[in-house]
Formats: sequence, C-alpha cells, structure tokens
Amino acid sequence: MTYIKGENLTIHYPIFGSSSRSFKKTIIRAATGGRIASDARGINICAIDNISFSFTEGERIGLVGHNGAGKSTLLRALAGVYAPMGGKLEVKGKIASLLDFSLGMDSEFTGYENIFMRCVLMGIAKSEVYKHMDDIIEFSELGEYIKMPMRTYSSGMSLRLAFSICTTFPSDIILMDEWLSIGDADFSKKAEVRLLEFIKKSSILVLASHDPEQIRKICSRVVTMDHGHIVDDNKIN
Repeated sequence: MTYIKGENLTIHYPIFGSSSRSFKKTIIRAATGGRIASDARGINICAIDNISFSFTEGERIGLVGHNGAGKSTLLRALAGVYAPMGGKLEVKGKIASLLDFSLGMDSEFTGYENIFMRCVLMGIAKSEVYKHMDDIIEFSELGEYIKMPMRTYSSGMSLRLAFSICTTFPSDIILMDEWLSIGDADFSKKAEVRLLEFIKKSSILVLASHDPEQIRKICSRVVTMDHGHIVDDNKIN
C-alpha cells in the first residue's frame, strides 16, 4: 500500500556565518516566511514546524500558501532531499520527483547518454531504459540532436528531454512544484496529455501551486501551509 505519513515533522536549516542582528533577522523572515532562531553559529530557518499529516492511495494533494510557507521544503523532504530534524517521515512507494529537471543531466554528455544518467538516479534498470529508449527520443522530438552534447541544446530542448524521461516510467508517488508547461504551444499540449496520464497511473500526487483553478481541476484535497505550519486541510468536492 502506498502512503506518506509525517508525525511532528520539523525541518530547519542554518545560515552559517550570518549575524543575528535584528535587521538581518527581519529581512530573512520577510524573504522566507520561516520562523527564525539564532545561536552562536548564526541563524536557523525553521521551514517546517512540528506538522503531522497522512496522504493515502488515490489522493491528489494540493499544497497552497504564500511564498515561504514551507510547501517546497515539504516536497523536498518527501523527495529525500531534506532530512527531518525532528519527528518522523515515512514514505511507502516509488517516487517520481518533478522538482528539478536538471538533476543528473550533464551538458557535456549527449542526450542519449543523459537518458541513462537520469534513469540511474531514478533507479531504473538498464534493460528498462533500452526498452523505452525509442519512446523517450520520439516524444522529445530531438531527432538527430539526441546524439549531440546537451550544451548544444536550447533550454526548451533540454526540458523536453528531461520531461520525456521522467514521465516514461510510472511511479506510485508524484511530486510537483507548480504545474508544468513544457515547450511551445504544440509540444505543451501533448505534454499536458502525457502528464495527466502519468498522474492517472500514480497512487498519490502532491502538487504545490499558487493557481487555485489548477488545484481545483487536479486535486481532491487541499492542504494550506503558513510559516511552516499546516493551518487548513480540506477535501475538494
């Protein structure tokens, strides 16, 4: 069974070498929205503050709140990027993190080589990569550029390749920071169809967004965050 459970989860990170003078504390508080504590080493940002939650199979979770509310930090904790400083976090299921498309991509390697690089980080067996290679290349529309170093790609071409890789292999849990819009109008249209199908095959989606319409369209539950706390949690009818 796929699920995500957090119990009294707390995450903070230090700003080393920063002065604890009140002016700097005020600036950081305004920029991050996080609670701030200081010690002899500098300033600590408390991005997630003692929250508990449970996401289960079939749920489409929308994370909402102002910039600095803790949405992105929570997503990165679920992806394994940030370790809890307090409490517990338990994630059961294979995760597809659509948070950073550049992860594992090297500009000196060809598109073909980068498919393998990214898939290694995703835990995909080489035999599976070979099985889906033609589909990845065809969907990306890179043609002969797949044999060229990624430094010769435009930013749009790089995104198309990364998107094609990430959405080829089904996962139990999908993590997204804002809804994805990839490439020009034609590619974006087919990418959205593929993304919706990718989400449909998953057990749990966690999407952070500032777009209320997108949240209503995609999600079945809305979790509102504010200064590292969960302040509201409602089903969408």
